[in-house]
Amino acid sequence: MRAITISEPGGPETLTWAEVPDPVAGPGEVLVEVAAAGVNRADVLQRQGNYSPPPGASPYPGLECGGRIAALGEGVTGWAVGDEVCALLSGGGYAERVAVPAGQLLPIPAGCDTVTAAALPEVVCTVWSTVFMGAGLRAGETLLVHGGASGIGTVAIQLAKAFGARVAVTAGSAEKLERCAELGADVLINYRERDFAEELADGADVVLDIMGAKYLARNIRALATDGRLVIIGFQGGVKAELDLRSLLVKRATITSASLRARPPEGKAEIVAAVREHVWPLLADSRLSPVIDRTLPLADAAEAHRALESSAHTGKILLTR
Repeated sequence: MRAITISEPGGPETLTWAEVPDPVAGPGEVLVEVAAAGVNRADVLQRQGNYSPPPGASPYPGLECGGRIAALGEGVTGWAVGDEVCALLSGGGYAERVAVPAGQLLPIPAGCDTVTAAALPEVVCTVWSTVFMGAGLRAGETLLVHGGASGIGTVAIQLAKAFGARVAVTAGSAEKLERCAELGADVLINYRERDFAEELADGADVVLDIMGAKYLARNIRALATDGRLVIIGFQGGVKAELDLRSLLVKRATITSASLRARPPEGKAEIVAAVREHVWPLLADSRLSPVIDRTLPLADAAEAHRALESSAHTGKILLTR
């Protein structure tokens, strides 16, 4: 088959469309014929040499895909060859085929095809496992989402609103904030013009943060009493100082999460919860994937440049 390989750590130009060995579905796995793959910040980090695949995972980038089952490994039940699915992956989505544990499969949801469904598994599983399973966001609480117009952000807004929360977002342009408002965001903050910590002082019950060090102290300032800060990215650096008294005063909690490194059984638990609680929202249009653009798989370098420019809203997809 053909896949996107990384010739060496570096810029987008290191992504190469090449012939590679065909994957094989092992016990408990299925082989998926890929129709489309989602592009995520983690893929950029892997390309740069800063985020290696976990042991045993495909070396090719791509943490989610949509497609059709081509083969079943030993012991797989509940799925059949020809089923249309999307999947949460540990790697290998930027390819014509990928092997994936059966517990990480989801049926194509209502209103989607195998291409649009590729925009869902990584971002939905990330938001559900962190904001709801981990931080326990409840109806009536306020969620602050940094990067509200990103793939993660557009899903987080819709899910939080569907479960009765108030949503505040940060973004860097009026156009992006307008799109966040269309998705249901209640408080719109242009981080280039206003300080979110001042706007939301003592107001956010949960903060979903992609920035890391740069925002740490201000995130704590923005938290309500008993607030929960969830860090899922480090676009603003990895080292910061924090006055621990600010945590004690608010009884605040800081957690972090990485979906990729979880064991298969942990991912299967999250996928099952998403199927139960989130998939019905797609059927009644309370959640819809936001897709900025699609590009051919062979043009993965262009997709990475678009992602790194931060000019997109929602997801960028690579298609066969």
